Amino acid sequence: MQNAAFAARGLDWAYVALDVPPEQLEEAVRGLVASGYAGANVTIPHKRAAALLCDEADGEAVNTLLFDRGRIIGSNTDREIVSGIDSKKVCLIGGGGAAATLMPGLRGEVRQFERRGDWPPDADGCDLIVNATPVRDELLVEPHSGQTVVELAYGDGDTALVRAARAAGCTVIDGREALVLQGAASFERWTGVPAPVTAMRAALGLSA
Repeated sequence: MQNAAFAARGLDWAYVALDVPPEQLEEAVRGLVASGYAGANVTIPHKRAAALLCDEADGEAVNTLLFDRGRIIGSNTDREIVSGIDSKKVCLIGGGGAAATLMPGLRGEVRQFERRGDWPPDADGCDLIVNATPVRDELLVEPHSGQTVVELAYGDGDTALVRAARAAGCTVIDGREALVLQGAASFERWTGVPAPVTAMRAALGLSA
């Protein structure tokens, strides 16, 4: 998706995936800075730890790093996923870095559920359900008509939550759409130019 965006803007840039164990995160990030990279995304389980490595961060968990003359600037573009959703009561599933990055963008009363605390999730009376866990195949909560469902997990095919939400007639932001929303904001922080959202959506097989 990001490589398609770079090509659409005529940028000779490359986006590559690096599998980094938690104990090597700092070494990896410092290596990217020293090697002249423009920035990086970080995902589960690194979002909280990455914020601690930043010279400047806009929250306790970040998903986007910008390397600026040796400084590390952390941003939370995940909040773009829920930006503009006018909710009164939220069922937020998950207690990790993904949930923490979304929290500042959520509106209304937030009820947070995680396995080591309040469980199972209860979305009764909620108008927004957000799954901020990597769980794809287990239906953690039953959605109902009139609710908006945001799913962060993505991959081949719909998750159990997305399938149930579509069947119930919910408004759905699935994992691929969420990826575009946060990725476009990351692109703009790195490059300083508007993100080619149409090209990014097309790269994921989404309609314009």
